[in-house]
Amino acid sequence: MPRSSYVSFNGPFSVEANGMHNIEISYAGAPDGELSIHYGSCDMGHHTEANHCLGKTHIGSHPLARRHVGYEDNRPTRFVWLPPSDTPSGGCLHAYMGEELLGKSVPVTLMRRKERRATAFADVADPMGPWFDGVAYLKEKEPDAVFVAQAKNKTVGIIGGGMSGLMTAYLLESVGMTNWKIIESSGRIGGRVHTSYLNGTAPEDYQYQEMGPMRFPVSISGPDTNETVQILDHRMVFQLADTLNAMNGNDSSLAVNFIPWIQSSRNTPVSTPARRPDGTVPSRGEVAANPELANNVTATYSNATAVAEAAEAFEEWLGLDEEKMRSIATNVFRAHKQAVQDGNFNFSEAQYLRYVLGVDLNITDQVSSTSSNYPSWAYDDVYFSATEWRTIDKGLSRLPYAFTPLVENRTMLNTRVEEMTWDADAERMSVHWRSGDLFSMETSSMEFDYTVVSVPFSKVRLWRLPSFTSLLSRSINTLNYQQSCKVALHYSTRFWEHLERPVIGGCGSSNIPGVGSICYPAYAINSTGPGVLLASYSSGTPARTLGSMTEEQHVALVQRAMVEVHGPVAAEQFTGIYDRICWENDEHQAGAWASPLVGQQELYLPAYYHTEKHTVFVGEHTSFTHAWIFSALESAVRGTAQLLLDMGLVEEAKGVTQQWMARWISM
Repeated sequence: MPRSSYVSFNGPFSVEANGMHNIEISYAGAPDGELSIHYGSCDMGHHTEANHCLGKTHIGSHPLARRHVGYEDNRPTRFVWLPPSDTPSGGCLHAYMGEELLGKSVPVTLMRRKERRATAFADVADPMGPWFDGVAYLKEKEPDAVFVAQAKNKTVGIIGGGMSGLMTAYLLESVGMTNWKIIESSGRIGGRVHTSYLNGTAPEDYQYQEMGPMRFPVSISGPDTNETVQILDHRMVFQLADTLNAMNGNDSSLAVNFIPWIQSSRNTPVSTPARRPDGTVPSRGEVAANPELANNVTATYSNATAVAEAAEAFEEWLGLDEEKMRSIATNVFRAHKQAVQDGNFNFSEAQYLRYVLGVDLNITDQVSSTSSNYPSWAYDDVYFSATEWRTIDKGLSRLPYAFTPLVENRTMLNTRVEEMTWDADAERMSVHWRSGDLFSMETSSMEFDYTVVSVPFSKVRLWRLPSFTSLLSRSINTLNYQQSCKVALHYSTRFWEHLERPVIGGCGSSNIPGVGSICYPAYAINSTGPGVLLASYSSGTPARTLGSMTEEQHVALVQRAMVEVHGPVAAEQFTGIYDRICWENDEHQAGAWASPLVGQQELYLPAYYHTEKHTVFVGEHTSFTHAWIFSALESAVRGTAQLLLDMGLVEEAKGVTQQWMARWISM
């Protein structure tokens, strides 16, 4: 066989100029040495006549070919091609070893990039996220560093078994990368998705409450119009549920099914100092109907007119009208870019009033606490304007549980990572944990080709880490997290549904110190048997104070409040069974969700879009939005595509984004 036939090109032979593609080859001979691939005229006589060189690498028995150990005989068969925008059509790919031609392709058709029906993500996302333009991301790297696509048998360590870690495992598996392992510090998967099944019950007994996320906004219906706006980003959760159900063969024991969530109900309690004649707390409907009760809800201001004017001025600057709400609901990424351009990330509400408008400090503090230092990024306002909601039947923990068949034999539970060390020569990361004696200086470890860290930075900042860039290191060390505390109480009946004013689902509130929101179950309405209230949900500064209480003190405070809110029946029906979680005090989380301070979001976001030392960081804290399951899932899609691009697996990266984010991204 002539050496000019040692390499055969298997396509693709129709590519996009200024796009990115994987080129497949096969070997008929056994070449050893420096392989280069060039594009040029099909009758060119030497590689110096080529239009451009795709890249060079050593293959076979050459000492420098050892990097390709994942391929048979160290001869890679897959390469990355980024055809420049001026690449002429009709040329051929040529493989050379030194000066010798090893093979030539059939003519290649070059297509020009056309405007796509879906807007490219790079057009709507922030310039702080360059990975979304896959071509730009790969061009930033040294050409030969991405010329050879890595073999799919590379090992990947996924640190953290929360939703972003589980989603990453699924996505890797879906593109044929099966050599991954999850390392989880706790004894379960799901992270902050945590349904508490009280009294040792099973999900089908419907005696549970959500101690983490609990609902998904679906759509917003305007009160004055017939228009219904779908909240599109959260559809990824529903897509994931359908995908998992199909993966599990629609096994009912693993099924993820959605039911309506009741966000607002007429008879839920209201935060007011007013009380009914029997001492219980008035309802939302009563306060709306009774001016005296309504007056008791209204705060007393030093200058009510000045407070109202200041609040109106901020709302005018924020501009959260129907058009902007529709923008956030239908494309949160485009809305994020616009919010950056509008300066919403530059000021908290109090900062804008005080330092831009020059509002009196006391008036400012009455409008928005001066202790608040959170940017004016209004996605949560839109989510909580939803008029249609969903939750998961039998508890949100059903969602991570549905991953069980995929991950159960590839997950190390109760393994608390403490250190990551990078071997620059081998280009591998070692993940370390301490087994047994916590005072021992010895650690156990496992080595990976790539790592995906989905653990909250609130925990990662305690690890010993390799020298990441200053920006990423500062983000890990300083990104702010919010605290939240929840208390779920178990009662012998669902007594709240049988009061004089029955409470049928919904979340109310209380002015009783330390209680915050009270949420009534939206499942199994009017069923018999025991029930569970989310009797207290508090976040922020009040939750930090609650976290200082003992569990018994906190639960007792909340139970006494339930008696005050509902009457003696709450004391008669309380079984003494409860659950209480303050997420900032949780040893595996150290925070309820990421809550970047002014300046942190736009400063740190770019750090997550660069793969350092074969490591990608994911999790809701690395997303455009925070505190929602969607945020964690979106970060996993981004992180997996980013990892695949870093490995040169272009077609797989395209497939992931097209399947999961085709509404916003084109690559």
